[in-house]
Amino acid sequence: MGPPHGPAGQSMGPPRGPASQSIRDRWLAMPPEARQNFRRNAERWMRMSPEERNVMRQRENSLRATVKRETDAALRESGVNLNPQERAQFESRYMQERRKVEQTLRQEIEAERQKELPALIQQLKKEFQIDQPTRNPATKPADSVNPKK
Repeated sequence: MGPPHGPAGQSMGPPRGPASQSIRDRWLAMPPEARQNFRRNAERWMRMSPEERNVMRQRENSLRATVKRETDAALRESGVNLNPQERAQFESRYMQERRKVEQTLRQEIEAERQKELPALIQQLKKEFQIDQPTRNPATKPADSVNPKK
């Protein structure tokens, strides 16, 4: 079962901009970083084999289904009753704010990781120094007795 559609087969998903706005206008309205990212993704897509493209489509469909379930749950938990347009706006805002929360959490985790890594490295350094046999210059393999001399 596909996504719900509105009049004339239009998707009921989050609004992507005014219908009267041309693709060229939307492209020009994009920040330079977004345009560069779009180009990079389009080039990557063109290099993919049909099998890789199908895998990417499946991942995208799975992601959309997950987002739909999560936004539906958030909407139910909120208890508000919305018309289709308000619902689309709610879903869009929910995902924007959720991305911000997840980005903040990733940054916090990375900062915590960076604080913990030096102590971990020191601990492993000590463990591995203890586990290694003591290296004595007199017992190096190069100094072993060679009967051919």
